[in-house]
Amino acid sequence: MEQEIATQVVGLGGVNDFSLWQLFLRADFVVKSVIIILLASSVWSWALIFDKYKLFKKINESSTQFENKFWKSKSAESFSKTLPAKSDDPITQIFISAMNEVIKTRSKSSAIQSARVERVIEISTDNQIKNIEKNFTFLATVGATAPFIGLFGTVWGIMNSFQSIAISRNTSLAIVAPGIAEALFATALGLLAAIPAVIAYNKFNSDAKRYIARIDNFSKRFLSII
Repeated sequence: MEQEIATQVVGLGGVNDFSLWQLFLRADFVVKSVIIILLASSVWSWALIFDKYKLFKKINESSTQFENKFWKSKSAESFSKTLPAKSDDPITQIFISAMNEVIKTRSKSSAIQSARVERVIEISTDNQIKNIEKNFTFLATVGATAPFIGLFGTVWGIMNSFQSIAISRNTSLAIVAPGIAEALFATALGLLAAIPAVIAYNKFNSDAKRYIARIDNFSKRFLSII
């Protein structure tokens, strides 16, 4: 490792290019690995952020349309016949599952029917919530760990900088600066990955709670009319 650092030190005296690409190219294997991990995490986080944003926008609009039509309909059964067997809208799918159970349990007593329909609604609701909250854990993990991964890259880079000083026996800023710049680049990427992930996680978690409350409200109102 010392030989590798010594080889890097030889060319550092004349280093003037501190572009992000050059910082990456000059970094050692460990810092490069940290940078790649953070960049990949950031890209995947942004993909999830856009996906969840579109999802919540879509289901809020479709659920509003469904509820408006449902409460204006003459009967739940007649309205259910106008719907497809499956729907991308969570509340619509819960209603379809519940109505299927209502039709199956017509011959049962009111108490048994209500209990079975309520059970179907609970199961369907759990499935829909799992789909809505899918990948939330990844955003939370990136938000919690990315700064520490970046910090690890920073510590490693600074350690290499001090080793460069010891090997070259030169405390010139030209020797130290490139290594420190590479190290701080890792920290910056860690924060760049973590901050959007934390903000998005908190927002989507709040959106999910509001939507779940909306599902619960519809389920209770539906159970009261069957």
